[in-house]
Amino acid sequence: VQLQASGGGLVQAGGSLRLSCLASGSVFGINFMAWYRQASGGQRELLAGMTSTGTTNYADSVKGRFTISRDNAKNTHYLQMNSLKPEDTAIYYCNIVRFGLGYWGQGTLVTVSS
Repeated sequence: VQLQASGGGLVQAGGSLRLSCLASGSVFGINFMAWYRQASGGQRELLAGMTSTGTTNYADSVKGRFTISRDNAKNTHYLQMNSLKPEDTAIYYCNIVRFGLGYWGQGTLVTVSS
């Protein structure tokens, strides 16, 4: 499985971005998809996850501002980010789990200016 993340960029505080993660290759059997981020000097943290049945969970830091979704027909999952804050600046990574194995996208940089 290969993951291609896109949609990062520079945005002002209070703005919005939508990240996309396109999965290609053997996509059958994906049972979890997620978004993580890693700020400079920080650890990678789980922001949002979605199971194959559509159950979602969010980190407290993004709850109410970020929304994870998917389009099965396009083999793509998304992260809609609203009300962005400077502290959201980080490299964002998409992730899927398929038959117990995790796969990562290459990361996309989000910079939020104050």
